[in-house]
Amino acid sequence: METTVETAEKLGLRPDEFEMIKQILGRTPNFTELSAYSVMWSEHCSYKNSIKWLKTLPREGAKLLVKAGEENAGLADIGDGWGVVFKIESHNHPSAIEPFQGAATGVGGIHRDIFTMGARPIAALNSLRFGNLSEEKTQHLMNGIVHGIGHYGNCFGVPTVGGEIYFEDCYHTNPLVNAMSVGVVKAGQTVSATAEGKGNPVFIVGSATGKDGMGGAAFASADITESSVEDLPAVQVGDPFQEKKLLEACLELIPKGALVGMQDMGAAGIICSTAETSAKGGVGMRIDLDKVPMRQQNMKAWELLLSESQERMLMIVKKGREKEVLEVFEKWDLPCSQIGEVTDGGMLQFYMHGELEAEVPAESLVLGGGAPVYEREYREPKYFAEIKKFDPASIPIPKDLKAVAEKIITIPNIASKRWIYTQYDSMVGTGNTSTNAPSDAQVVKVKGTKKGLAVTVDCNSRYVFADPFVGCMIAVSEAARNIVVSGGVPLGVTNCLNFGNPYDPEVYYQFVYAIKGMGEACKKFDTPVTGGNVSFYNQHPGGAVYPTPTIGMVGLLEDIDTKMTLDFKQAGDAIYLVGEVNDDINSSEYIHKLHGVEYSPVPYFNLEEEYRLQQTVSKLISSKVIASAHDLSEGGLFVTLCESGFNNELGFKAATSAKVRPDAFWFGESQSRVAVSVSADAIAAFEKIVKESGVPFIKVGEVTDGEVIVDGAGWGDIGDWKEKYDGAIEKYMQYEEQHI
Repeated sequence: METTVETAEKLGLRPDEFEMIKQILGRTPNFTELSAYSVMWSEHCSYKNSIKWLKTLPREGAKLLVKAGEENAGLADIGDGWGVVFKIESHNHPSAIEPFQGAATGVGGIHRDIFTMGARPIAALNSLRFGNLSEEKTQHLMNGIVHGIGHYGNCFGVPTVGGEIYFEDCYHTNPLVNAMSVGVVKAGQTVSATAEGKGNPVFIVGSATGKDGMGGAAFASADITESSVEDLPAVQVGDPFQEKKLLEACLELIPKGALVGMQDMGAAGIICSTAETSAKGGVGMRIDLDKVPMRQQNMKAWELLLSESQERMLMIVKKGREKEVLEVFEKWDLPCSQIGEVTDGGMLQFYMHGELEAEVPAESLVLGGGAPVYEREYREPKYFAEIKKFDPASIPIPKDLKAVAEKIITIPNIASKRWIYTQYDSMVGTGNTSTNAPSDAQVVKVKGTKKGLAVTVDCNSRYVFADPFVGCMIAVSEAARNIVVSGGVPLGVTNCLNFGNPYDPEVYYQFVYAIKGMGEACKKFDTPVTGGNVSFYNQHPGGAVYPTPTIGMVGLLEDIDTKMTLDFKQAGDAIYLVGEVNDDINSSEYIHKLHGVEYSPVPYFNLEEEYRLQQTVSKLISSKVIASAHDLSEGGLFVTLCESGFNNELGFKAATSAKVRPDAFWFGESQSRVAVSVSADAIAAFEKIVKESGVPFIKVGEVTDGEVIVDGAGWGDIGDWKEKYDGAIEKYMQYEEQHI
């Protein structure tokens, strides 16, 4: 089939990119070749609009065992011959169209990125964004997405241990579904995503290939609209039981030493895995597509190349050791077929029944090779002018703080996510620590050691909307703070960068300054960025979603028994607020949801103050002078104290500081603050450490047997507040459950 510039444009390529392809090949590409470039040069695979700025992020560190982008996921040393492998990726567009399968296959895909490196996944997390929860569409999307995540994770046997979820109008059309996986691997048992050795056989293993997921990478690089349901074939279908077998087969095979390399078939399927492994090894491949196990008859060459059928891997095997590979996959009852071999010269040649269907240089398809790199225009968003106009004095100081608190505790962004997490099995497959001892980061045990991994995902996108630079620094800082207050030491970051259309200069400004802020904070906390993904084209009818650079972070506890929890331990313990008290209500849930303020500045933040706070809290924990620690985030101090009381049904008695307006004291979200409880016999030691650190602190009250007392007034029992907190989201979802 002869191709033209019109063909290229229909496949999502620009006219100048069509000319580039012709120059690379020295001829006009045929349809199969052009299809290959269309997916590999899509934003989802090539990062052509983002790579310039991604390269500015800190990418190396003493604990990292591979540089960012070298492998499918980040790999950090945790000592004693163990490494932790982790990554976060988006599955936004498929989830918007088919929520259950879109989310489920997102979970499956991110786990494959972990075990394709030889690591066993031990924990999953997710970061979700939806529209207004009172709307039926949002309830439908959330129901499907949560069920998809729960179904795949529970069946696959990896616990979902944590996550975050926000509800904002801008996500109505385009929800965000970011999935993170964390695994562990013994030294010497990792596998690289590379091909080498002329004549080495190339195998495809796992599920048979069908037409599901066709062109998914290109689909992920286009705007979502109300009519996108017509693109339903671009949504893959997952089989968690098949993936479980694939995991076990791969981990059984790796120690045998028969593999040269292995690559997950994620976005763009066979063309992506063959191109990336070949380019990395500086080799080529001859592939016979008719040898690929197929689920459907009469599949065309381009369909086989681009299919994103799930639960598949590409393996490059050492010549002469094919039998070992076949035996393992026969044992696990999984398709395993040799489809080609490694060649020299760097060309990918794809044959069908002996006919050459496509011939392209592997290097020309991949990131850092021949794929185009663009410098997009950016300019300050016009809405910044509205933010600068905000005057806190325009918000009246409430006369009834309790009435405000009762509304705050039920805002979906703040309230318990019980409706969601009860659908996830947090204990399946591994010895996860007790979820009855809550901590700001989730802590999971590394089997066979005393070590624990503290894992978290964080991003308040409203803060990033208000100030991309500072807001993204806050996202990194909150992730590090969550790990530190849980007793861990931050190791590294993986990110999922969710933004609107990069061709919009105001959107691109958000992206650029978020990257700059991320870089500053990651350098400060010595948490290099190990990888992740970029998801552009997240739009709603009125424009882009909030800029949402989700931060996944992993930290280490040398001894899991040193884990710090957030719950109060006994009545009579003193409650302290460590960190600066600021007269700040900016970008808080309080003014946004209760007062309808869309535009206000980012909350107070200072990176140096944040760093000193975290160092101080870490010392308090190691010195064993605090009984609990919980950082302040959405909802401010009141919500933090309630959450600290819920687990053991302990209340608090506290007083408003006269230095700031009362709503700022209780509901403001200024950063770099942690609430701790301290037993009477540890107060002197606690105050000595904090005074020496130079970090401000105040005593705000004490733990009670259950009463909540504010400024001498009884606000009821902690159980009453927990009931409000736990039931808020469930009340919204009752309608959806009745209509399933």
